[in-house]
Amino acid sequence: MSENYDVIVIGAGPAGYVAAIRAAQLGMKTACIDSFIGKDGKPALGGTCLNVGCIPSKALLDSSRQFHNLLHGFEAHGISAKSPSIDVATMVGRKDKIVKQFTGGITALFKANKVTAIAGFATLKANRVVSVKDADGKQSEYTATNVIIAAGSVPIELPFAKFDGKHIVDNAGALDFNEVPKRLGVIGAGVIGLELGSVWRRLGAEVTILEALPDFLAAADADVAKVAAREFKKQGLDIRLGAKLTKADVGKKGITLGYSDAKGEQSLEVDKLLVAVGRRAATVGLLAEGSGVKLDDRGRVEVDQHNWTGVEGVWAVGDCVRGPMLAHKGSEEGIAVAELIAGKAGHVNLDTVPWVIYTEPEIAWVGQTEAQIKGSGVAYKTGSFPFAAIGRAVAMNETAGHVKIIADAETDRVLGVHMVGPLVSELISEAVVTMEFKGSAEDLARIVHAHPTLSEAVHEAALAVDKRAIHKAN
Repeated sequence: MSENYDVIVIGAGPAGYVAAIRAAQLGMKTACIDSFIGKDGKPALGGTCLNVGCIPSKALLDSSRQFHNLLHGFEAHGISAKSPSIDVATMVGRKDKIVKQFTGGITALFKANKVTAIAGFATLKANRVVSVKDADGKQSEYTATNVIIAAGSVPIELPFAKFDGKHIVDNAGALDFNEVPKRLGVIGAGVIGLELGSVWRRLGAEVTILEALPDFLAAADADVAKVAAREFKKQGLDIRLGAKLTKADVGKKGITLGYSDAKGEQSLEVDKLLVAVGRRAATVGLLAEGSGVKLDDRGRVEVDQHNWTGVEGVWAVGDCVRGPMLAHKGSEEGIAVAELIAGKAGHVNLDTVPWVIYTEPEIAWVGQTEAQIKGSGVAYKTGSFPFAAIGRAVAMNETAGHVKIIADAETDRVLGVHMVGPLVSELISEAVVTMEFKGSAEDLARIVHAHPTLSEAVHEAALAVDKRAIHKAN
């Protein structure tokens, strides 16, 4: 006989475990089912983000940044060290320790909130029956009044460059190299490719990134992308645009890549290859015939604006539905759905979801790019301000980049904010709040910003929208 729950969540990534905790907080009997297996071969909560994504990549980014500064950045501060070295095993071990700390934290949160954790691969059947197959092949069934699908996503694999875990890897493999590769090839100049490419470049690898698109960071504002590309080039990242991979042959001495660009057929020799061409919804085997839940042409679960699938009591959130594949977007959807189930008002505004790339300099944005606004025919005005004129940035010796604000020419309402520079991952939240409350550039310009801080760049950019920046000749 199957056990019944008020809410069953399928998936324990950020969207799933947050949904489960919120549902339990609201007094519902909740279970969370997940099939993710950790590095130690045991079930692990937290999904891709915590185990092999957001958290571990930031740990390595920070370690590699410290080493890079020791080699290249600290001299300006009067700090020097003789013959510094990096112990990759210790660095990776630190990353693993951080991951374990946070997966253990989710376990503790589940216990505190009385969420039942179930390990296994879940399949949704008709009438909200969830079948679970555990690691030993044993099948169990559970029923629920509401099911929240939070299955997440998996890396896209190229047919001619299949992951082998040793030579050709996905993001998880690139987090666990046991030594710095002499030559690292990266396919895709997106978030994962740039972040992990940056990690190993800082540690001494020759990094070549092949991007099929002709434009660098096409999703970002063109002004931001231009600055970022210039800084990455200074750092030694070799980014080749319009380069389409055609083959990846593994040999005794490395991997031979074949790709085509504007000049014709090209070849490249690398020791390791990271394939980071994107991710797809992890929905294969998720839905049994008769579940009633539909998938779109990209394999994502179809939902409405409230993340309802159209099937009574079945919802879906996170990477497996429309919208950006971002942990914070999925988490907020999970909370919103749990609150909707409880009869409360849950909502996520997809127009104000911030994007961040944790390279150096960092890149962050929210809202529309200038090209998108121009294409829509809306009259607009812009203001920008460089970090090179911000006292805190100069004191930190991190002056590359700027803040750009785009506002409606008639109403002054902020339509988009784009940043490249030091710690912009933290600064972007001010822009998100402003846009969520339908604020104007004038609002940002009138708010007192502490001095000296990096946030003064936001203040000055807002002033610059109306050509009245104080510390800039307009």
